[in-house]
Amino acid sequence: MSASKRDVRTQFAAICYRVLRDKPEVLLISSRRSRRWIIPKGWPMDGKTPTECAMAEAWEEAGVIGRVHPRCLGLFSYLKEMDEGEANLPCVAMVYAVRVKSLAKDYPEANERQRRWFRPKRAAERVDEPELAHLLQKFDPSLL
Repeated sequence: MSASKRDVRTQFAAICYRVLRDKPEVLLISSRRSRRWIIPKGWPMDGKTPTECAMAEAWEEAGVIGRVHPRCLGLFSYLKEMDEGEANLPCVAMVYAVRVKSLAKDYPEANERQRRWFRPKRAAERVDEPELAHLLQKFDPSLL
């Protein structure tokens, strides 16, 4: 049975973080079309677990080299913008924390996105999705 345009699709996402002077920071990236602030996320990949997918997206979209935590932090829903003339797709993203060891200068989408570090509360103010904002606002790496 094929999926309808109205069926909710699952994606996997990463809250990429570091701790500087005992304070957490999270990495936001710009979306390719609207340039709004988002976190890395993408579709399931054959043969990969949800955590492996989240880590792969963190690499492709933000150049993150790090370690993914195995437990899902939560979910957020959003409408994925499709090409002009196509209906937007309802999506639910499962979110995983990724501790950033380093950021690569050269990575697959380096020329397509900006990336910037924010304190969790500031990051929450920058994203459009209320459920993602809530996850960012309460993000505390000491609880992982």
